[in-house]
Amino acid sequence: MAGDGPKNYEIGYRKPPVATRFKIGNNANPRGRPRGSTNLAAMLRHALDAPAVNPDGKRRRRPTKRELMIRSLVERSAGADLAATKLLFELLRKADPQAVAAEPATIGARGEDALTLLKERLARLARAQAADPPRAAAVASAVPPAVADPPDPASEADPADRPSGE
Repeated sequence: MAGDGPKNYEIGYRKPPVATRFKIGNNANPRGRPRGSTNLAAMLRHALDAPAVNPDGKRRRRPTKRELMIRSLVERSAGADLAATKLLFELLRKADPQAVAAEPATIGARGEDALTLLKERLARLARAQAADPPRAAAVASAVPPAVADPPDPASEADPADRPSGE
């Protein structure tokens, strides 16, 4: 064993001992993964890219199952399905981070614009409540305006003097 065979060759990098070398015709991993076998990711990719039956039937091109799934997810998200919207944004974030992330400069401008719009609407509401106290009392008590006491037509001011926006 240890003394078998000639020792007149150098053992080192890429020169294994004769006893441990592969024998001629011997496969290194006889029961390993067979050639041509696919893994789960490849099977999933193949199934998603297969053509599907077109639900609308109007187009000639047959969409893939992947396209139909994305289309369905977008439709559910547009229909106010919160789970679908969350999943859609996660997919967008993974696929294209720039598409979901908004620039900080635009967020600040939108926020300030929304704040001024809110202040204007609140001021307009305050003016409307000050101009029409019976209606303001009805709204404050959560009674519909049709049930509240109607204002006296003789004491009403000219409609031209009313604030615009009502």
